[in-house]
Amino acid sequence: MSISATFLRDENYVPIQGIGFTASKAITFVGATTGATGATTLFTVTGIVAIRLFGVVSGTDVTGAGTIEAGISGNTASLIAQTIGTTLDVGEIWIDNAPATVELLPSLSILAAGTDVIQTIGTDTLTAGTVTYYCLWFPISSDGSLIAA
Repeated sequence: MSISATFLRDENYVPIQGIGFTASKAITFVGATTGATGATTLFTVTGIVAIRLFGVVSGTDVTGAGTIEAGISGNTASLIAQTIGTTLDVGEIWIDNAPATVELLPSLSILAAGTDVIQTIGTDTLTAGTVTYYCLWFPISSDGSLIAA
């Protein structure tokens, strides 16, 4: 098995292994395209993996009348609770429906093969702002892998 991810490293280039691998995906919201209602795949899962998911807001505050959540198909708010888009401000960390500038690491979730991580925008579009999703993960099964979609 080959894993195409890397460990974070300290100033001496020693791997930091406490939180596993890191994958990220940034989405800049534009009303009719990336900010439209519906689901977007963030990360593709192979095998069995354990993950912690959070988002960081950058660029501009998120605008638009939509809601946003992250999870899996059939349980779209299982990883990050549904949140009103306009509560996501620059510099905030999003792990629940009350984003803040300081948060604890989110809880660990176990995902099986094909249980891809998705973002779902509901009720209306999001028209501006960027959320970078960070997925801290490690494999559980011998074929466990996660990549940004």
